[in-house]
Amino acid sequence: MDIYEIMKFRRSVRSYKSEPVEEGKLRRILEAALSAPSAANRQPIHFVVIKDEKIRHQLKTAYNATWFYTAPVVICVCSIPEKGWKRSDGKNYADIDATIAMDHLVLAATSEGLATCWVAAFKVSDVKSILNLPPGMEPLALTPLGYSLDYPEPTHRKTLEEIVQII
Repeated sequence: MDIYEIMKFRRSVRSYKSEPVEEGKLRRILEAALSAPSAANRQPIHFVVIKDEKIRHQLKTAYNATWFYTAPVVICVCSIPEKGWKRSDGKNYADIDATIAMDHLVLAATSEGLATCWVAAFKVSDVKSILNLPPGMEPLALTPLGYSLDYPEPTHRKTLEEIVQII
């Protein structure tokens, strides 16, 4: 698939096989995420790859969705605001940079035949505690990573006319 096909094919998957993710695929996915652009090339990001079943089970206190933990891997994408570039009005780009890296990760996973589901609706304090994140490191998103049991149908997307203004 080319990049456009990957973008259109990607779905938020909520059912996973227990089959392990090959180390080579995981490494390529993480390398793709690290290739994401960041403001002023600050790269204020950190990834925690959770393979340990016990730790994945503990994360249920932060996000209690059974399907989420059926995948063999969970990845936490973190931003580090103190390392982020700040615009002249004070806006910090660390979260945006981490979001771009997460998008690269999700698209690379799709390219490798793996499935993901971007989740941000978790208890931040629980994730920080369970993953023992240092002060200043903010968990931005979690995603399961694994082989899909089934692939959801495409969801409705707005038309270009609804979201694009050309002036």
